[in-house]
Amino acid sequence: MENQQERRQNFSKRLTQIELENRMILFSYTVVADFFEFQADHLFFMNATDSVGKEWIFVGKFHASDNVGNYVSISLPWFAVENGLKRNDEITFTEIPQGNRPWKNFKVVIKRKIRLFGQDIWGELMV
Repeated sequence: MENQQERRQNFSKRLTQIELENRMILFSYTVVADFFEFQADHLFFMNATDSVGKEWIFVGKFHASDNVGNYVSISLPWFAVENGLKRNDEITFTEIPQGNRPWKNFKVVIKRKIRLFGQDIWGELMV
């Protein structure tokens, strides 16, 4: 039987040029519904630790739209600059269980595709 403490959930996406220019990533609410309760126009905060152990605080906002449905924006201005994020990099947030605490902690990982000996390989960015 799987130990609940070891089970981690995550959400991820590949970054677009527009998201990089705005230093903000967008997720459909359905992608993050397991992590956050939707409250239109409310802010939320995410504590995250990157691959080298640096801690970050991301600010997110819930949005309601008749055209595209509910979605979430997560701002990452300094994170994007310090890590040299590029279009098509993949960002993954993995929840770190914290018991009954009211905030969410995540591990954030950036992967970039490189071409090596004619093969595409996804590697973790260690900045």
